[in-house]
Formats: sequence, structure tokens, C-alpha cells
Amino acid sequence: MQDKVFDIAVIGLGPAGSFLVKHLDPGLRVIAIDRKSPLGDSGFHKPCGGLLAPDAQKALSAFNMTLPKSILVDPQIFSVQTIDVQTALVRHYQRFYVNLNRHRFDQWLMSQIPDQVQLHTNAICKSIVQSEGRFTVNYLQDGQTHCIQAKYLVGADGAHSLVRRSLFKDFKIKTYLSIQQWFADAHSTPFYSCVFDSELTDSYAWGLTKDDSFIFGGAFAIGSGRRDFEQLKTKLQPYGFRLENPIKTEACLVLQPFGPRNYCYGQNNAFLIGEAAGFISPSSLEGISYAIDSGYLLSQCLNNQADDPNRAYRRGTRRIRLKLMAKYLKRPFMYNQTSRKLIMQSGLMSIPILT
Repeated sequence: MQDKVFDIAVIGLGPAGSFLVKHLDPGLRVIAIDRKSPLGDSGFHKPCGGLLAPDAQKALSAFNMTLPKSILVDPQIFSVQTIDVQTALVRHYQRFYVNLNRHRFDQWLMSQIPDQVQLHTNAICKSIVQSEGRFTVNYLQDGQTHCIQAKYLVGADGAHSLVRRSLFKDFKIKTYLSIQQWFADAHSTPFYSCVFDSELTDSYAWGLTKDDSFIFGGAFAIGSGRRDFEQLKTKLQPYGFRLENPIKTEACLVLQPFGPRNYCYGQNNAFLIGEAAGFISPSSLEGISYAIDSGYLLSQCLNNQADDPNRAYRRGTRRIRLKLMAKYLKRPFMYNQTSRKLIMQSGLMSIPILT
């Protein structure tokens, strides 16, 4: 049984989980469980547009990390075409995103996990129980169920976190259904687009050229999400979107915090990091930078063996929360239709497109 007892069990190896595990003290016994394959393009892929925002670039730069060419895709686009469907306004704004293959990005981060970590990929966590000061975790891998125990448990398993749902059932946060489809790219010019339609969603939608494909997706109300998604596709035809014959459809949940009570840090030796904790921008839905920051922060709390690591972690997230509050203040200028109309009509900071 000794080889099934760990100091720390980490569920999920997106950027949050990978950064945590990478920076944990090598003397700790750590197990990490994730659904993805560490190699190749088969298996589970996180639905994601695959743009690395400036905040995420800055977070990587703090660790002196540079991206390998293998995870980049064509083209690299320097502006976003912003469309307000209700007012029919279209503006272009300069943006500095990196266009990448999100699955390969996650695999690259996983490849840097130290060898002493017991890594279980292509595995699905099925249940979590806390009793007598330990967590019992059951997971499925290669058709077999396995059981381990750990003193500390970390949920890095995203918006639909099993750790959060199992241990913190009373936590509530606004949740959307994120849907995106892949198409063979039929547009004459590559582009990235941000779409607002207040009739169909109080969040936003996106379109993006990626190699020979075009991705269109958006965040919608859970009950009517698929219907609203299809309606928006139809409404974008006059803007030149070519969205016929999708190759594949992906869907997942995405969170959108609206205040300081929308974060779940964990308690009693259980922790939540990244989007599982609610650390995601309320304006852009960008989450990689907060995943990196919260994952590293928790690693330092656990490495320092604080008397109350939960308290140390919550206190340490103050900088993350202040950054998120600044994003919350930005949100009305994007999502309030009147404010958005005034800004777009003014042409403030927009790029004139020369034809």
C-alpha cells in the first residue's frame, strides 16, 4: 500500500497543474493524473481557440521560458476584427497574441515535469473522498480502476472541476457553455475576429484562422447554447464568415467571475488552482496567465511547509485577485451595448483598414 500513498495528488495537467508539479520540492511524493496523452494528437483535447495573450506571454517570460516552433501555427495575426452585430459596427484593433496549437502547448508543459513525479496520463479521475486526514482518489486508466491516497489534494481540472464539485458543493459561479467548430478555411484572407451579439449571449464569440482551418466558437447560456450558437453562425454570413460543413465540434464549460466571492481557494488540505478556482479573466476569458501564477504560488506554499498552507495560499492570491478585479472594471466597456457602441463609433484606438 505504501507505493499508493502520496504527499500530494494533482488532478489535471493544464498550465496550472503542470507549473505546480514542475516547481514542487523533489523530496515530496507527488502523483499527477490527467486525461490527455503526453504524445501525439490522439486522445482528449481541451477545447480552446489557442491564442496566447500578452498576460500569458508575460507569465512565461517571468520563468525565462520560450516557445518551441513545434507548437506554433500559421498565421500570426496582429489585429482583431471586432464586430457588434446589433449596431453592424466593425472595427480593427491592434493585438499581440501568439497563435498556437493548444494541445501541443499543454504537452510541452507536461514534458517538463520532473521524473520523480508519478505521472498518469490517458487517465480519468472518477471519485474523491476525504476522511481521517487523507484523500482517497479513484481513477480509470487503460480500462482499470486504481486507488491512491494523499495528504494534500490539488484540483487543477478546469471549469468543470471534479475536485470542486466533490468537496465544495456550495460554491457558485456564473458558467457558460463554450462551443467551437472547426472548418476547412474558405476565407480569402486569414483573420481573427471578436463578435458581440447581445441578443444571443452576454459574453462573446470568436473566429480564428489556424493553419488550413478556421475555428468559430463562443460562450453561451447553458440551456440555449447550441441553438444560440447556430443562430449566430447564420447572422455572421453577411460579414463574410464561411461556416458551412464543420469538420468537428467541441464543447466545454467556461467560468466568468464577477467579484471577490467568485473564487474558491480550497480548505482542509484541498486546493484549487487555475480555472478550477475561478481564476479567469471576466473580460476576455483568458486563463493561462492565472493558471501559471496560481500553480507556481501554490508550489511555494507547499514547499515552505506552512503551518496552514490553505491560509498561506489564499493570502498569496491577493495579487491575482487584484489583477482580476481590474479586468472586471474593464468588462462594462466591452459588454455593455451602449458603452461598446460609443467606443466603436468614436474609432478610438482602432486601425483604419486600407484597401
